Amino acid sequence: MMQVQDIMTSNPTCCGPDTSIQEAATLMAEKSVGSIPVLNDAGEPVGIVTDRDICCGAVAQGKTVETPVSEIMSNDLLTVSADDDVESCCNKMEEKQVRRSVVTDESGKCCGVVAQADVAREASGAETAELVEEVSQPKEKSGCC
Repeated sequence: MMQVQDIMTSNPTCCGPDTSIQEAATLMAEKSVGSIPVLNDAGEPVGIVTDRDICCGAVAQGKTVETPVSEIMSNDLLTVSADDDVESCCNKMEEKQVRRSVVTDESGKCCGVVAQADVAREASGAETAELVEEVSQPKEKSGCC
């Protein structure tokens, strides 16, 4: 059975809670990613900031570019273990209706990110279709949009 470590992006670009939204946006542009895990000083994930958080949570609300990501990040993030199986990871993503999960190692430190796109590239067609369908189901209004 395929494990999360087989499909995840290893060593993702990360930032700290005090990183400005401008710095986070610059990192996203440089690395061509739409999200960045936010880590504490011990390397443990405390949140995730997405391009949508920056657009809807910062720009739309008139926050300055110096605003720390901790003010706009999602801190209810999904984490999975690198040795979890992909099906279990997909089930968790479906339950939380999220498109990405931070992957942690045995000590709880960030070691990767698995996104819906990773599942689409590597997992079975049925698994991918189910994930996309469940994550895309309407739910109560979240965020600003």
